[in-house]
Amino acid sequence: MEDTAIHADSKVGDACQATSTPKEDTSLYSLSPKQAEFFKAQTGINDNEDLKKHILEVQAKAYKAKLSVYEQILELGRRRPDAVLLDIGCCLGIDARKAAADGFPAKNIIASDVLNEFLQLSHELFKTTPASYPGCLLPGDVFDPTFLAIAAPSNDISPAPAIDLSSLKSLNPLHGRISAINAIAFFHLFNEENQLHIARALAGLLSAQPGSIICGYHVGAVEKGMVNTSAAGPDRWMFAHSPQSWTSLWDAEVFEKGSVKVEAELVDVTIRGVMIKCLREPTNPKTCIDPPSQFPSH
Repeated sequence: MEDTAIHADSKVGDACQATSTPKEDTSLYSLSPKQAEFFKAQTGINDNEDLKKHILEVQAKAYKAKLSVYEQILELGRRRPDAVLLDIGCCLGIDARKAAADGFPAKNIIASDVLNEFLQLSHELFKTTPASYPGCLLPGDVFDPTFLAIAAPSNDISPAPAIDLSSLKSLNPLHGRISAINAIAFFHLFNEENQLHIARALAGLLSAQPGSIICGYHVGAVEKGMVNTSAAGPDRWMFAHSPQSWTSLWDAEVFEKGSVKVEAELVDVTIRGVMIKCLREPTNPKTCIDPPSQFPSH
C-alpha cells in the first residue's frame, strides 16, 4: 500500500511512531547470474559489491516508505473502534487479505472491483468462502452514482456507529465513515477528468477523524500530461500527474486549500526493463495520498 492522503487536523507521524520499522536483513540478498546481469545492464554498476550496496540502499528506502503508511493503516485497525479499510480497484483483493492477515479486522475490510469475477476468484485463490472469510467483497463501478455518488468531504470527527458491511450493496452508506482507502495502480487507468472524479468520490467516503488515510501509487511524470507507458505494452498512453499537479488536485480541488497536507515524490522503479518513477504522496489532514509512478515519456 503506497498512495496516501490525510485530513488537515490529523498527523501522519502519530500512527507511525506507534510502531517500529523492521530492519532489512542483508543476509537474504541473493542474485542469480541472470539477475545480476540484468541489474548491471540497467544500472551501469559492474562491481558485485557496489551493486549489492546500491540495491540494499534503495531497498532500505523503499522499505521505510512502504511500511510507514501500511503500519499506520494497521494501527488504525487496532486503535480506532470500527475503523473501515477500503481496497478500491482491488482485482483479486490481495492487499485486503494481507491487511487482514496482519491484524486489521477482516469484518471491517471492503475489497471492491468493477468485475465481480475477480472477487469470486479471490475466494478461489485463497481457498475461502463467504462463510469462512468475513471480509466484504463488493462489486461496483466507481462512476455509477448508485454505487458511489460524489459527496462533500465530511467535517464530522465524532466516531461513527458500527455498520454491518456484509449487508452493503453500494459504498454510498459509507460517506464520511471510511478510515483508510487503498487505491494502488488505479488512478492512472483513467484520463485527467475521470481521475478528478474518482478523487472527489473517494474524498467523500473518508472519515474526518485525524489519521484517516487515502493511499496508493500510480504512473506519474515530471510534468503532467500523456506519457507512453511502454512497460505496459507498445503504444500504451496514459494521463499522468506530476507531484505538483497531484498535490494541487487534493489540496485545492478536492479538499479545501490548506485542509490537507500532501507529500508527493517520484521514485525510480524498473518494470520489464523499463525505468519508471513511482509517485508517492502522503496527505496529512483527513487523508494521506500517495503519488503516481512515472513512465518516461517518449
